[in-house]
Amino acid sequence: MTSPVQPDRPARPPFARGGLAWRIAEVLIGLGLFAPLTLAVAALSGSGHRWIDILAQFTAPALTATVLLTTLVAVARLWRVTAFGLIVAITLLVAVWPQWFPAQPPVRPGAPELTLYSANVHYLNTDIDRMRRSIDQADPDIIILVELSLQTADGIEALLGDYPHRVDATLPAQVRGPSRSIIASRYPLTQVPTFPDLLHDVAAVADTPLGRINIVGVHLTRPWPYEFQHGQVIQTENLAALRRTTTGPIIVAGDFNSVSSARIGRQVRDEVGLHPAPGILGTWPTALPPVFGMTIDQVYRSPDLTFTSRRLGLPNGSDHAPVVTTFTLAE
Repeated sequence: MTSPVQPDRPARPPFARGGLAWRIAEVLIGLGLFAPLTLAVAALSGSGHRWIDILAQFTAPALTATVLLTTLVAVARLWRVTAFGLIVAITLLVAVWPQWFPAQPPVRPGAPELTLYSANVHYLNTDIDRMRRSIDQADPDIIILVELSLQTADGIEALLGDYPHRVDATLPAQVRGPSRSIIASRYPLTQVPTFPDLLHDVAAVADTPLGRINIVGVHLTRPWPYEFQHGQVIQTENLAALRRTTTGPIIVAGDFNSVSSARIGRQVRDEVGLHPAPGILGTWPTALPPVFGMTIDQVYRSPDLTFTSRRLGLPNGSDHAPVVTTFTLAE
């Protein structure tokens, strides 16, 4: 007795679900997810090695990209890749959490709040009107501007006319050119001498409703491989030395060229004793949406202060977004 002849099964098109091209795409996407996983592991390692530290800077934009990619593969019902993407996203979230949600002490009851506007305004940016609109929208009590073009000197009154108390420092050529740094305030300022190695651009003591507050504007050098590997480390060590010469509350803000959860942020916490404002939404580069940016423009506080809010200000013509924070006395 012979078996009935089975009809030939039609060949599966290569781009059909389960086809060869489909499987290759699944493998390639899965392999691609190892890149953001590597960034997460680098950040979670806590290593201060320059190769690992530079990877740790990119965890926040990597998290955004991973969530978007995982959503797309879930829509395509690539379930194994989706599961792996979720694991990578969760690992990145753990790495980013200290940067986005640093602990803040409770507010001292009845203490007033102060608003700080801090920005790297870029040494080639001369758009005074745009800077002024950004500052006006923030309505700050204190302003820190770093990398301010020397060509804006004639426009300072138009820019900071509502802030009669000012201290400034002119810096020689650093990475790209000479620049100026300014602290401007609604409250009286007493300038503090700056270190000669360009550790910090400008410093002052402000007489505010919160009492005397040390205000420091900082612009650290760029990290390796753009500059020599220990540049930022040495500058942060000198910031610790500066802190030991001050008494009372202190706010340090500016362009740190590092996220707060990487090597320099940990050094600021451990050696200087300062704590960051929440870093959700990146500040650089402004050519990208903030969810794809890196928060390298920081605001740090001493433990006797606490941040009550942090947001990005209106674009001011720079490739760095301004940061607007409110702070007050901690309980």
